[in-house]
Amino acid sequence: MSLGFEPAWFHRRCGVDFSERWHTDPIYRHDTLVAMKAELHRAFPTVEYWDVNRADDAWTISGAYGSYFIAQVFGCQLQYAPDRWTLIAHKPALSLEELAGLRVDDLLNALIVADLFRQMDSIEREGGKIHGYLNWQGVLNNAFNICGQDIFVALTDAPELAHKFFALITETLIALARRVQARQRASGFHIDQLDVSNCVMNMISPRAYRQFIFPYDKMIAESFERFGVHTCNWNVTPYLQVLRELPKMGYLDMGIVSDLRQARAMFPDARRAVMYSPVKLQDASSAEIRADMQKICDELAPCDVVMADIQATTPDARVNELLDMCRSLENSAQPISQGGGAIAQD
Repeated sequence: MSLGFEPAWFHRRCGVDFSERWHTDPIYRHDTLVAMKAELHRAFPTVEYWDVNRADDAWTISGAYGSYFIAQVFGCQLQYAPDRWTLIAHKPALSLEELAGLRVDDLLNALIVADLFRQMDSIEREGGKIHGYLNWQGVLNNAFNICGQDIFVALTDAPELAHKFFALITETLIALARRVQARQRASGFHIDQLDVSNCVMNMISPRAYRQFIFPYDKMIAESFERFGVHTCNWNVTPYLQVLRELPKMGYLDMGIVSDLRQARAMFPDARRAVMYSPVKLQDASSAEIRADMQKICDELAPCDVVMADIQATTPDARVNELLDMCRSLENSAQPISQGGGAIAQD
């Protein structure tokens, strides 16, 4: 069971302000993460993966800029708030053709890139290793974040232009991720992986995914030691066949409505996970949640249950109840394995 909580959870309990300072000041972020970890340990003492006896792992770039680092590289501007993740406030006033015509070298020298490296220098001075995993998103996610619904229209009306833009995003993402991870490795934190977030993959058909996105996901997978795909809380079943053709598939998550048995059969060596609904956790009956956990255990285990974005209004007792359910299933023949995390976002 991997727990994640929405920012409002920490804002109410710990007074953490997730405004711009949290994303750009690694010292402030470190101090808040230490406090956040202590509150998680207090509320959920049976969870073992929050080690309150260490603070070095809070010297991290995880969470910085929310889900929109690449979007900022392409000129998007963010809106911050004290109790939620960042949102895109303004997109670049460029047409898709103009966006696709940008130069990789110029994008690699964007101001936000310099700001990230400033943060990493500060982390190394203060804490040594530069921990963490930046949220790079995926090719289609980034295209949608940058230019909105126009990208979906282009798949039909201007397919060559869409490919050109996807290729630019991919080349930029790979180059930046390699540069950032090389800096982290130089500090002593080994990282050579990238998981793509394909949250809007369900807005295109499996055929369109194969034609427009698969070639670029494949390029990303081949560029790193480890690779995985986040599909959000959707039905991944129609996409399983094409996803199986990706190299180095070490991780795949999905919604509970997916064909879990088929996913297990098709990805026997990948770390598999179900993204469980935070609304259902809060509102459903205990019996319904227990039945869902049993279904996941029977049809997908060994696997993880990712309980991300737990609402600030969800009682601790309900979360502890869920933990007890999964702990009981861990003692069965097909256990749900444990992972960990303090905050989660797409």
